[in-house]
Amino acid sequence: MRVPIARLAAVSFLLALAAPSPAEERTARFDHGPPEIASGFSAKPLVRAERWMAVTAHPLASEAAADILRAGGDAVDAAVAAQLVLGLVEAQSSGLGGGAFALVWRAQERRLTTLDGRETAPAAATPALFLDDDGKPLGRLEAMIGGRSVGAPGTPRLLEALHAKGGKRPWAELFAPAIRLAREGFKVTPRLAAQVAADASRLALSPATRDYFLPGGRPVAAGDLLRNPAYADTLEALRDGGADAFYAGPIADDVVAAARSAARPGALAAEDLSRYRVIERDPVCAPYRVYEVCGMGPPSSGGIAIAQILGMLEPTDLARLGPDSAEAWRRIGDASRLAFADRELYVADPAFAPQPVAGLIAREYLRDRARLLERGRALDAAEPGRPKGSRTLNLAPGRAHDVPATSHLSIVDAQGNVVSMTTTIEAGFGSRLMARGFLLNNELTDFSFLPERDGRPVANRVEPGKRPRSTMAPTIVFRDGRPTLAVGSPGGSQIVGYVLKTLIARLDWGLDVAQAAALPNMLNRYGPFELEKGTPAEALAAPLRQLGFGIETDDLTSGVHAIAIGPHGLEGGADPRREGVAIGE
Repeated sequence: MRVPIARLAAVSFLLALAAPSPAEERTARFDHGPPEIASGFSAKPLVRAERWMAVTAHPLASEAAADILRAGGDAVDAAVAAQLVLGLVEAQSSGLGGGAFALVWRAQERRLTTLDGRETAPAAATPALFLDDDGKPLGRLEAMIGGRSVGAPGTPRLLEALHAKGGKRPWAELFAPAIRLAREGFKVTPRLAAQVAADASRLALSPATRDYFLPGGRPVAAGDLLRNPAYADTLEALRDGGADAFYAGPIADDVVAAARSAARPGALAAEDLSRYRVIERDPVCAPYRVYEVCGMGPPSSGGIAIAQILGMLEPTDLARLGPDSAEAWRRIGDASRLAFADRELYVADPAFAPQPVAGLIAREYLRDRARLLERGRALDAAEPGRPKGSRTLNLAPGRAHDVPATSHLSIVDAQGNVVSMTTTIEAGFGSRLMARGFLLNNELTDFSFLPERDGRPVANRVEPGKRPRSTMAPTIVFRDGRPTLAVGSPGGSQIVGYVLKTLIARLDWGLDVAQAAALPNMLNRYGPFELEKGTPAEALAAPLRQLGFGIETDDLTSGVHAIAIGPHGLEGGADPRREGVAIGE
């Protein structure tokens, strides 16, 4: 469905207004970690290609993926190479010390699978992990920084599992770009330099982290050549020994030592690494208009939330209302609130808590929830529903502290295979601990700190071996059984809002993927409407306030990377708020 020419002109005007001059660029401070750079919001050029496309969060990672695709590699080959480079040049966001979720479409088999490379809690972890001696939740930074927050990483095993899904190039070949950059050095970008400077006092707490990011006591600066020989050594070990070289032996020993010897030590043990496994799960797919939208299921809430929100919005003619309509955003915002209410109550690691996924995305359930949007004003409160399969559950809601960091890549190869992968170490710079040239995650803070409320257990409480709930939402959209869009974004629990905006902008408002990524961010999770500071989104503050919403403005730094797939080729778009680029031929 396309929007009228007049509506497209209005959208173009919004996008043009949204680009600040360099003097207006801002750096925001957050109590959970380093800032993001507001780098301007006019759309980056739309990249068109006939055969293949790679869109990642850093030019060097996109180039690594492109080189693999030019050499005849598969989308999964390119994803592995890109992630290994991202772990070097965007180490603050993802890497070997973290985890990821990946959707993989195999064109020849016509099969979509999802891979769960989420981190796991140590066997010695208890529900009281993030409680103080009085049983009160720890402060966010106290919980996050140090070894207590480190889970067993999943990314190395995930990359190996990806390659096994049909990689055409030799495993060792995929390591060459990252090894070369680690040994020869790469130039520090303005975004990385600003994040290091803002987080310097925390990075200095760990000697290995301090020596790398603050050489000689000075934060690395934009344009500096940064080498990481320890990371190159680690990559060579994985290249020669596969993922087993990470999960047992000297690398595993150093990861465990870093987590256990920190000022706030954790419980990670060698056995937690050696028993780690990637899990292949069924995708969460739901109809939306003429499309089928597929995403990641639990322990991620992203796929469920997007399916729920779109299902609740389907009765609304969003194309007619358009992106500058307060009524459209009222419905989008309240549908999001209802999905988040369900998320907080139900979604967790399915090995530990029954998951009523089918009930949560059932059309009849979402039709009932959609009726709540018909009152014409903001909901007084967004309460969880009672989907089929939830009647016997006696759970309490629990909110976690998933924060805006992370990275995303979308890749399509010449054979039509697709990878949409969201990858993370959780907060910016993770736990601030380094081992063997990579940062360790703080993923355990994605658990709910309180294990129970009013005598009822919280589904996402800490338990041994458990995977914390995530909001990551790698997504592939199908039409007539064929992929038509691959998309995802970083952003903590704001990821759902960023991906949702892009889907609606593309599927309902007819924007190309570059325009959709650049559209000002507006989202709602828990009541207040969050509007992107310094953009035309702020013009909707007054009408949304009149509709009953509280308003918050902030630098909502998404990192949408999307590829549209059509009969005439590929179109790639990268979010202008970050450094990513699309490359295709």
